[in-house]
Amino acid sequence: MVIMQSLVWSGRLLSRALWNGICNYSNCADQSLSRKREPHLVSAVCGFPKDYANTRLKKGQFGDDAWFSAKYKSADAIGVADGVGGWRHYGIDPGEFSSFLMSACERLVMSGRFVPTAPASTLLGRSYEELRESKHPILGSSTACVIVLNRESCSVHTANIGDSGFVIVRGGRVVHRSEEQIHYFNTPFQLSLAPPQHSGLVLSDRPEAADTSEFQVEDGDVILVATDGVFDNVPPSLLLVELAKVQGEKDPFRLQGTANTIALMARSLAFDAHFLSPFARRARENGIDATGGKPDDITVLLATVAL
Repeated sequence: MVIMQSLVWSGRLLSRALWNGICNYSNCADQSLSRKREPHLVSAVCGFPKDYANTRLKKGQFGDDAWFSAKYKSADAIGVADGVGGWRHYGIDPGEFSSFLMSACERLVMSGRFVPTAPASTLLGRSYEELRESKHPILGSSTACVIVLNRESCSVHTANIGDSGFVIVRGGRVVHRSEEQIHYFNTPFQLSLAPPQHSGLVLSDRPEAADTSEFQVEDGDVILVATDGVFDNVPPSLLLVELAKVQGEKDPFRLQGTANTIALMARSLAFDAHFLSPFARRARENGIDATGGKPDDITVLLATVAL
């Protein structure tokens, strides 16, 4: 009976992964770009909410995580955000903040109202200001990571705030990766909009605090953008093995398969009580006796560079 339940549960998770792949295919396979041979990203997404059984499926979200993928004449942009779950104790849906943030980034890109070389100010900054200026403020907090491929210069520009992040793999090795920003253990930098009665009591970092970088990319480079549900549970060595498999991959369906594999791996390790996860290792470094994975929402946004 236990085995049968496990198989049914795994089947449902895999179905969710495949469903996401089918829905994202139209976004990642822009045939007009392929014909023109312009620089672009081929991308796929997969993820799971932590509480799978009690979470409704929403476009662009996995639980409190959110993501976007958008293109404009001069650039391709992808990003993830992780809503801070603690707001649920105050009757606030943490996923609304992260979802609005990513949806605003998507709108800005698709309308061309951004500067490809400045994602921190013109994507995260402007999206955050939209949140603050909304007639019906959306309260909460979120980490965020955005990557923009500037087609004109074949360069990538990044903005990361908190403990979501990115990894760039080339030739089977990591050539660039983000560094998590934390105030202290398990407390990342975050964009926030608190109720007036909590103003000054909530951690709130500005978009300008985002860690930014820029670098040249090469044809076939692999880009992983993910929330901490991935990095807290999957060791870097295992991630590298999977990412190296899609070096130079231009087929979005094959890319989707690897995105599914990484997400399922993170999900499995997150609920393994005996696994010494990256999160547990960091906890021990901070004097906390911990073992096992860290159950969390998981978002994997995987891309390859096509020049």
